Amino acid sequence: MLTKRIVPCLDIKNGRTVKGVNFVDLRDAGDPVVLAKQYADLGADELVFLDIAATLENRRTMHDMVLKVAEQVNIPFTVGGGISSIEDVDALLHCGADKVSINSSAVKRPELINELSQKFGSQCVVVAIDAKQVDDEWIVHLAGGTIPTDIRLFDWAKEVEKRGAGEILFTSMNHDGTKGGFANEALAHLSDLVNIPIIASGGAGTIQHFVDTFKEGKADAALAASVFHFGEIPILELKEELKKQDIPVRL
Repeated sequence: MLTKRIVPCLDIKNGRTVKGVNFVDLRDAGDPVVLAKQYADLGADELVFLDIAATLENRRTMHDMVLKVAEQVNIPFTVGGGISSIEDVDALLHCGADKVSINSSAVKRPELINELSQKFGSQCVVVAIDAKQVDDEWIVHLAGGTIPTDIRLFDWAKEVEKRGAGEILFTSMNHDGTKGGFANEALAHLSDLVNIPIIASGGAGTIQHFVDTFKEGKADAALAASVFHFGEIPILELKEELKKQDIPVRL
């Protein structure tokens, strides 16, 4: 069985790491370069760096910040925010990113997934999906969760897999920042629906929530932010507990 991955997420705005609840009410969580090194040293399996304002501000991801973070870590590093072309991805990979995460740009022009996977390999392409449960339907949202679409989560997940995505990063907007647990029912359905890894995001508050998302949600990786940024859950302690619960992890 493949080991389950623990993935701290650095949401960046104005050069700082920030964290909110349900995608709003952002507060400062520290220097992303310092945090990145800290997580790499403390046993994180991967890092995700999201320039959360890039799409809204119609600009590219901050390459200098990516370069600084990449210099500090020796674990896989995914970058997202404002990516809409082969040239954008090429530049980020040259700055040290291992993978890229695309979201709004993929919904607006799905062919981008095909182009990136053909050029760089599917292992390089993570499609992030921000979705909100509305009247029992999971609806895909764009631009940092600010724009609802008429696209259903599960339909879109099947399409991105067919187009060549290597992983799906699913964030439940209903659960984001609430610390009430991951959207395990939706995650389990996603896992049954597609054959690529699913990264769970939104809702981590306790070690048990990670146990549940691996066992009940069938997630391949679990992403979290505030519980790591503010020292509520030490990564090593989390992994040791997961191992006790017979969940395979890298220690």
